[in-house]
Amino acid sequence: MEKYIVGIDLGGTNIKAGLFDEHFTALEELSIPTEAQLGPAHVLERIRLAVTQLCAGSGTYESQIACMGMGIPGLLDPEEGLSVFSPNFPGWEQVHVVNEMKPYYSFDVYIDNDVRVNLYGEWQRGAGQGHNHLILLTLGTGLGSGMVHDGKVLYGTTFSAGEIGHMNMFRQGRPCRCGSSGCLGRYVSAVGMVNTFKEKLGAGRVSLIQTWTKQDQEQITAKMISEAYDLGDLLAVEVMHETGELLGFGLANVINLLNPELIIIGGGMAAAGDRLLNSVRDTVNAHALKLSASRCRIVQAELGSRAGTLGAAVYAYQKQKHVQLIHSN
Repeated sequence: MEKYIVGIDLGGTNIKAGLFDEHFTALEELSIPTEAQLGPAHVLERIRLAVTQLCAGSGTYESQIACMGMGIPGLLDPEEGLSVFSPNFPGWEQVHVVNEMKPYYSFDVYIDNDVRVNLYGEWQRGAGQGHNHLILLTLGTGLGSGMVHDGKVLYGTTFSAGEIGHMNMFRQGRPCRCGSSGCLGRYVSAVGMVNTFKEKLGAGRVSLIQTWTKQDQEQITAKMISEAYDLGDLLAVEVMHETGELLGFGLANVINLLNPELIIIGGGMAAAGDRLLNSVRDTVNAHALKLSASRCRIVQAELGSRAGTLGAAVYAYQKQKHVQLIHSN
């Protein structure tokens, strides 16, 4: 009997879920509201509901599921199955996700950071296929990142390796929730780019976006900046260029340090495409070590919003195979 794999991408707004066969073809995919404000126990119940709906929608029994992978934002210990802290989930501290799921399922459950499961997806089934040295950046509300080096995902001592978004770019910069200031992610993210735009408006600059929002700066979005860029709005062009340039400086440091062959840009802000990436590439080429830069391509992610669920399934499948191999020896 064929076995199936569940992939869960836990977001602050929605839980995305997918049921895949062993070739990672999707049998069923869905999204339900997370309802994070109701606490950890409720969120875990919502995840179980998503699994039930996946099975019902695909005509699959839970006994046919081999394993489940879950991508969870924040700090965690994937070996222990423990989510230490997730910033957008009220009351979510020291939640032992795997233990909470064990009474309900006979199959194995594995957790990892949400960005790393996106990395597994793009590496194994998306833009990163065939590469052994690569980095994934997700540009959304913040800047997340994960790394593959010598064909292995980097985890680090506390499972928090690869936090490119917390590279300090300015000695006295914008405060960051990590406790530092001037972090790259405070500038290179959807929120960061919008804040840069607002700062320039506050200094007296003008933009056609002011007409679109009727002078309400709280309505400004990163998508608007891309649209204004296409219309030749000088401020939008400037802000997009500055954002890309700053990301380029950050990636030049990363390229010099890790010598990757591929950098994948994902997340909602990746939709800006070459509007952003042209400045990134120009800056990297000007400031990274020449040989390293010449061998590193910077590309857009291929899987989009499906990277999380697919990557979580890939991660769980590989994790289970590894565990089985250890036990067989």
